[in-house]
This record gives sequence, structure tokens and C-alpha cells, in this order.
Amino acid sequence: MTHIRPSEPDSHPYLRAATAGIRHHAHALSHPTSAHHPDRTHLDTLHAHLTELHRLLDQLADTARPPHPAAGRHLATARTRLWQATTDIHTAFHLLPAASTDSTECRPGQLPEGPPFLTICQRHLAASHIVRRKTTPTDLHRAPHTTSCAR
Repeated sequence: MTHIRPSEPDSHPYLRAATAGIRHHAHALSHPTSAHHPDRTHLDTLHAHLTELHRLLDQLADTARPPHPAAGRHLATARTRLWQATTDIHTAFHLLPAASTDSTECRPGQLPEGPPFLTICQRHLAASHIVRRKTTPTDLHRAPHTTSCAR
């Protein structure tokens, strides 16, 4: 497991807290007695996290590009890959059954059953506008490449 060593004791405390929370959650799910299966609420929360992380990578790529073009390109590539993961989480959300048995089944060709399920679609649509402005369809459908350490 990789631990982040910040350059300063209090640099980016919220990112460290989010990382610790995800690490704790992943550890709890990997415990042998855990019978937790992903549900819509779980994927909605994960989608919200990935969407905000996408926004952060977008800002980092934009600010890194002028002084460090190569680093900016790598951050932009990471942003694109993260969007692909976010889209897959959104799709998986719609493929899981609804928690209540009396609600209608969510099908790809129709709108979900409304709040709170519509929230993930609104969030995804809002983020997709940013993606369309900065990414080409070819970039979104390009197979991921492997990179080696630049150092």
C-alpha cells in the first residue's frame, strides 16, 4: 500500500482525509466477513466523489499546462481516464436494481424513477458539458496506453 508523504505537515488536509476514507472503505469491503454488495447509494456516492476528483484534475491540468506542458498533458490524460471510469460507474448505477420493490425498474431508454436517483444523472450531465468542451470523442474512446516513470 502506498502512503502519501506530503511536502509540508499540513498540505492538502482534505485530500489526505478523502484518501484515508477511501482506503478505510476499501479495507472494510475486503474483510472476509463483509457481505456488502454495491448498491445504488454506494455507486451514487462514488460517482459524486469521482466527479469532484475530475473537476480537481481539470483545474490542475489547466494550471500546470502553461509552465509545464508535459505534466499538463499527463494530467489531462488522467482526467480523461477518470471520466471514463465515472461514466462506467454511472452505467453500473442504472444496471443495479432499485432498493425498493415497488419502484419501476430503471432502463437505459427511460428516465430513472426520480429523486434521489435523478441526482446522479443531473451530476453526470453537468460534468459531461465540461468534458465535451475539453475532450474530443476520439480521446474518450481511445484505448488506454501504458506509461513508464518519467524519471
